[in-house]
Amino acid sequence: MANNKDAFIQAMKDGYTFKGDAVTIGCAMLDGEVVPEAPINLPLKTMNRHGLIAGATGTGKTKTLQLISEFLSDNSVPVLLMDIKGDLSGIAAAGSVNDKVKDRYAKLNMEYKPTQYQAELLTLTGQKGVHLRATVSEFGPVLLSKILGLNDTQGGVVAMIFKYCDDSQLPLLDLKDFIKVLQYIGDEGKEEIEKSYGKISTTSTGTILRKVIELQQQGADIFFGEKSFEVDDLMRIADDGKGMISVLRVADLQDKPKLFSTFMLQMLAELYATCPEEGDLDKPKLVMFIDEAHLIFNEASEALLQQIETIVKLIRSKGIGIFFCTQNPMDVPASVLSQLGLKVQHALRAFTAADRKVIKQTSENYPETTFYKTEDLITQLGIGEALVTMLNEKGIPTPLAHVMLCSPRTRMDVLTDAEVDAINGKSKMVAKYNQTIDNKSAYEILTAKLQEAADKNQDQGGGGNGGSSDKPKKEEESTFEKVANNTIVKSMVRTAGNTIVRSLLGALGLGGRSGSSKSKGWF
Repeated sequence: MANNKDAFIQAMKDGYTFKGDAVTIGCAMLDGEVVPEAPINLPLKTMNRHGLIAGATGTGKTKTLQLISEFLSDNSVPVLLMDIKGDLSGIAAAGSVNDKVKDRYAKLNMEYKPTQYQAELLTLTGQKGVHLRATVSEFGPVLLSKILGLNDTQGGVVAMIFKYCDDSQLPLLDLKDFIKVLQYIGDEGKEEIEKSYGKISTTSTGTILRKVIELQQQGADIFFGEKSFEVDDLMRIADDGKGMISVLRVADLQDKPKLFSTFMLQMLAELYATCPEEGDLDKPKLVMFIDEAHLIFNEASEALLQQIETIVKLIRSKGIGIFFCTQNPMDVPASVLSQLGLKVQHALRAFTAADRKVIKQTSENYPETTFYKTEDLITQLGIGEALVTMLNEKGIPTPLAHVMLCSPRTRMDVLTDAEVDAINGKSKMVAKYNQTIDNKSAYEILTAKLQEAADKNQDQGGGGNGGSSDKPKKEEESTFEKVANNTIVKSMVRTAGNTIVRSLLGALGLGGRSGSSKSKGWF
């Protein structure tokens, strides 16, 4: 037994000792006992190789996500948390000591220090926090078509609308703009559109209009508009030198998985399109944790699954790591799962034959070990325990380790309303983004154009009235100036570089905006 323990300690030390900076997330266990001499470290250099945190409900997945986020922030790495269950806001408050925490840290031979982290609370739906928005133009025709549930023909009409607005310098900022253009091409502008883009079925435009109205009735108007969020604001360092932790609270999107998955894809694509190539860094520029990740994959088509795989492959070169947190590792497609360097497997439950099959498949995805019987151990892991393996600096998997993980040093519960108000009251981001902007866009431009046409029809004398003819010219010049200076319109200009990005990410319109410093952003 002693020889076995000595061999185990040496194997863990060899596998989890790294040259660069690393953080200790717990200690390895053997035969159900913690071995403090075998700390388990995560190398910061490989945290952009992505990861998976999996396990049944109540096994500690979310707390693992929380403690890794703390360690990253300690090392000046910004973190973005997708809080789908609403239980991650406590990372902005210091934790507290109780008997369970004392017992755990005694076994780990480590000291527990309650710590508070500087955090930003973000929202997509206008709850308390920094309001994230995207313009319709940034969202793109493919993602918009997916949300609307359109068929290929109707999706083609949406793509044509985007092309027409690009060509005509009509900014699509909110759904009001999109509806106005849709009505225009089906009525007054039908002849103009058909000359340049071909015939459009009124049945298709009618169906699209109904779908957009349905989307509005679900409260989607609040998603679209300005001011668009800039991705640079996700990569800030706090005043104390720690990485800023941004908590995107999307608990109210649990019943809208299609909307959530589409936003996630747009955000990943925007990060890829905006961030420069970095190569190998000593630590990542940003690490993103996506809780309840099955919500992304459940509603994704085969084409969009391929898109996720492509982005996950490529975005690591930008210095960005993505961690998927889900109950069942089989929730993540095999093509994506194979790209995830770090795997943290909490307990799985074997209630049915299907459960046992999943457990067997899961155990086969981990390195072989003489210290554990993996298939049995997966069902016996305690709360806050996990099987861990990762890729080292050379890309070689580390030995499989049964780990007792540290407890989060922040609060393992939600913030109170008063605490949320206090954080938002001090936030410069709230002041920056929580104001509604209604720039002149497609709605106003087309409305003015139609009004001008109506005035001309009433004036049978044409341009004989000098005052009447001067007014449209002045309005046209003012519109051009405002449109030309609008950051969204600038982002719609198809530069060669942006074309390359779009083609690289596939013909799905997921390339995001151009790299202009004034037009970076994703929501």
